[in-house]
Amino acid sequence: MDVVREFDPWDGKYCTCPQKYSLNPYTGCGHRCIYCYATYIPNFFQPRRKKDLINRLEKDLEKLPKNSIISMSNSSDPYTPMDKEHEDTRECLQLLQNYEHRILIVTKSNLVTRDIDLLKNLESAVTITITTLKPQIHQKLEPNAPDPKERLKAVEKLQKEDISTGIRLDPIFPKLTEKEIPKIVRKAKDLGVEHVTTSTFKPRKDAWKRYKRSFSKTAEKTESQYFEKGNKQNNSYYLPKKQRLKLLRKVQKETKKHDLTFNTCREGINTLKTQKTCDGTHLTR
Repeated sequence: MDVVREFDPWDGKYCTCPQKYSLNPYTGCGHRCIYCYATYIPNFFQPRRKKDLINRLEKDLEKLPKNSIISMSNSSDPYTPMDKEHEDTRECLQLLQNYEHRILIVTKSNLVTRDIDLLKNLESAVTITITTLKPQIHQKLEPNAPDPKERLKAVEKLQKEDISTGIRLDPIFPKLTEKEIPKIVRKAKDLGVEHVTTSTFKPRKDAWKRYKRSFSKTAEKTESQYFEKGNKQNNSYYLPKKQRLKLLRKVQKETKKHDLTFNTCREGINTLKTQKTCDGTHLTR
């Protein structure tokens, strides 16, 4: 396999994803989210196109079992800003129409609505990340990603076209974004979202440095929770379990109130879930 890879979350014992494959049309991502975990990839914030992508993809798809789940993407956003010009993601979707696979789009971009015509012809679902609705926080957390209000408009457009959608309230930042949980879940419900995936902020060392530069006061209040009282899993630092439970239960409470399915991502706390697939692959249809 070349550009399609079997999903392997670093052998993470907390991962509960179903068996699936990853397709990243680009290497790196231009959204420059300060909390990004994928910056172990060299020059990650300088996205590059993949040479001869479509021919390489076609060869990989010939090898995949029918009805495989393909997630776009698990590191680089398929709708990174440069895709507006190059449309490599759209070309991938055009090719995928010739195969019997289930497609899960994971993105922070409203550009996904450009490809509604293709998504309608695939067994597909879209999950859109909403981390905050506050402009002053969004601009620091996700400097090059589209405004969250535009993402919510994208959710609305997708729903009107009968494309299953979920949101990733992901990650939750303690003492920074946690108060927004009820509002985000309510808006998601109002727009017809079916599923919510959530997780707490689990910084790697480089992400913590970026976070601390942008939110110094908040970082100071939580630093000891991560690096003294928390634990480390595969180079990511976790809050203590009790503290994570408190945050995740806030989301669980709101999703239950609004009759949405719910699950967590890489938390190792299976008692909270109300849907067996954490990532939203059950939405593909």
